[in-house]
Amino acid sequence: MNFELSADQIDIQARVGEFADREIAPIAERLDREATFPYALYRQLGDLGIPALPFAEEFGGLGLGTFDMALAIEQIAKRDQTLAVTMMVSVSAGLIVQRFGSVEQKARYLPDIIAGRALGALAGTEADAGSDTAGFKTRGVRHGDDWIINGSKAYITNAGTDISSVALTLAVTTPPDAEKKEFSLFAVPRGTAGYVQGEPYRKMGWRSGDTRPLYFDDCKVPHSAMLGGEGQGRLLLHRGYQQARVFLSACSLGLADGALDLSVKYANERKAFGKTIGGHQLVQEMCAQMAVKVEAARMLTYRAAWLADKGAATVKDLAYAKYFACEAGTEVANMAVQIHGGWGFMDDCPPSRYLRDNRICTIGDGSSQIQMLLIARELGLDVVFN
Repeated sequence: MNFELSADQIDIQARVGEFADREIAPIAERLDREATFPYALYRQLGDLGIPALPFAEEFGGLGLGTFDMALAIEQIAKRDQTLAVTMMVSVSAGLIVQRFGSVEQKARYLPDIIAGRALGALAGTEADAGSDTAGFKTRGVRHGDDWIINGSKAYITNAGTDISSVALTLAVTTPPDAEKKEFSLFAVPRGTAGYVQGEPYRKMGWRSGDTRPLYFDDCKVPHSAMLGGEGQGRLLLHRGYQQARVFLSACSLGLADGALDLSVKYANERKAFGKTIGGHQLVQEMCAQMAVKVEAARMLTYRAAWLADKGAATVKDLAYAKYFACEAGTEVANMAVQIHGGWGFMDDCPPSRYLRDNRICTIGDGSSQIQMLLIARELGLDVVFN
């Protein structure tokens, strides 16, 4: 593996980092405090071409890869993980459409998602089933050329903003008495009759992002809204989640790197017992531990992204990155709070926001426990998923 970034990748890092320092960092705390979705800021990301990075040029993308997208996500998450997550979920939904959607679906949804004018959502999780996708109950029943969807989804990102475009919705499409439950994936546009976005949740973190339940009450979509073939939905959504795991790893990596930078800066400024706290060995030890965790998370995340672009990433490679980077993000943010002392406990202190934001990363897109089971299974142990 060549660990040297190309000139173009270095340029992506620099341009996105400069934009994030100039436009994102100064308002991140206010967005968190007010729980305000940053429409203008997200459109700026589109104007800069960031959501377009991994998409094919024929749809308005830049034709780059997972690695390039991960580099950009890392730089945004270093200043505001919520904004990075908003973009990564939309991009992940768009990549599913690009890979598995029909010509009509691609033409309808991709241009605006790629340009940052619209957001895509992944509607898999339900209140009683998250990682256990086999436990999903939302159901689609075919009537002629249409499907009628009934049920609900929970904790869905990007579905209720003014620029939300489509929710890729997983539904059971076999009869209740079927011996084997099968799922299909539907592109449900915002505004479809019978499709209702619930009120946004009050959250520990990711406060400026949109997260809410979705309700389907005799929601009718045409058969042409299905992605892939009937019964393939669970596989398609899992593949989307696997790509998202690289991006979520980059989100936690960027947050951890930002927490480390803030901690070193504060340790060199704050004085106690006659010298800066950075002059005390226990603070030095915490900063060193943080740095090692950040660098290890970077190696696993970059390797997973690099392998994904080669088409060689295994479930184990993705689980390594997702587990370690997301756990490291929380550990590093927690140490950053400790270094910042009493101020670190205050909401207007960035490490406080970082700790709150990253907490969900060890749960979403397959919890840390699920990643451990995946790794154990890939090692040859007797692990069974339904």
